Amino acid sequence: MVIHEELESNVKSYCRSFPITFGKAKGSILYSTDGRPYIDFFAGAGALNYGHNHPYIKERLIAYLQEDSIIHGLDMYTEAKQQFMADFQEYILRPRGMEYKLQFCGPTGTNAVEAAMKIARKVKKRAGIISFMGGFHGMSLGSLAATSNRSSRAGAGMPLHNVTFIPYYDGYLKNFDSLGFLNALLSDTHSGVEKPAAVIVETVQAEGGVYVAPAQWLEQLATLCKRHDVLLIVDDIQVGCGRAGSFFSFERANVQPDLIVLSKSISGYGLPMSLLLMKPELDIWNPGEHNGTFRGNQMAFVAASAALELRSSDNLEQSVWQKEAIIEEFLLNEIKHLIPGVEIRGIGLIWGVDFGGCADPMIAERIASACFQAGLIIERVGRNDTVLKIMPPLTIEQDLLLQGCEIIKQVLISVASDGHLTPSIF
Repeated sequence: MVIHEELESNVKSYCRSFPITFGKAKGSILYSTDGRPYIDFFAGAGALNYGHNHPYIKERLIAYLQEDSIIHGLDMYTEAKQQFMADFQEYILRPRGMEYKLQFCGPTGTNAVEAAMKIARKVKKRAGIISFMGGFHGMSLGSLAATSNRSSRAGAGMPLHNVTFIPYYDGYLKNFDSLGFLNALLSDTHSGVEKPAAVIVETVQAEGGVYVAPAQWLEQLATLCKRHDVLLIVDDIQVGCGRAGSFFSFERANVQPDLIVLSKSISGYGLPMSLLLMKPELDIWNPGEHNGTFRGNQMAFVAASAALELRSSDNLEQSVWQKEAIIEEFLLNEIKHLIPGVEIRGIGLIWGVDFGGCADPMIAERIASACFQAGLIIERVGRNDTVLKIMPPLTIEQDLLLQGCEIIKQVLISVASDGHLTPSIF
């Protein structure tokens, strides 16, 4: 790791929490270069919903490479892109009665968020965006303006404008009527807030601490946006593609957003890809008005098509619901009572164990570190990073899921018994 210290920028982040060199990965397990296995409760920050090197997707990629197919295509017509669009329509849009245009953006989620906000402003001819406290939408200047994390915003080096933040339902600020407040902002001629172009929302605030918005709240938000002629953007970058159970995280609510942003696991294999879905009447772009050299990742199209087929053939949605029940029961019955002040939140296969109410402000950091030493990759999120975020691949085997949860339990028992962490539990 000496070369990393010598050459790699200080901006590196995750390697500070997991300071070893990884060599291989398969399914839900990462292997260090010395062969030690680590259960993956991180899943590439949500980019690996189908696990590492899934054989079905890998075979399709290898076959595509062996045929000398197009690898780089900008936004030209290619077989791989045509096949993905046909598959996306067949497996996702048509069964749900959804009619959207697809825009292929640059390779990262933040680029698709930028595109969503740009087209919303272009359509409505207004500059403002409403975002939510605790929201995370990306690190480029436009999406960063809609991201609430103070430390992330500080990296901009300049003021971030045209976004108004309001509280997110009643998760962090208990019993606060966020939608009543939003309605007042938009209705009151003396609110001091100009009518925005759009509201951007995560149905589950993942980086914000795993706060799950109720279906009724999402429905009321959609109604409110329509009443005030404001577009609704759903950022489904981290909790879409099946993470919350259904393919789109908002399917538990009776809403169809004006714009939907996908990235991370849309490619199915961890390959860079982002996608903006927009209602057809919103597609008023001029040619090339939002572009990027790598907006046509052909390998990602191939992998994404394979992932959609896999999701359908393996009945992955039902599998996620079954694992949701397993992990919820374990967290509530085996973990919540071990340390006073712990809160449990989640849906599908994204769960948070929140230590923010505990006496020791550093406990989450020490627990995550001890989990890593015990063979579990898990990250911390939320305000002051007090929340352990459990986010394994959707394809994780049930026994491996329980084994990872058991590591968390044994670490917490160690803390509860004597206040100290045992470095190596198993």
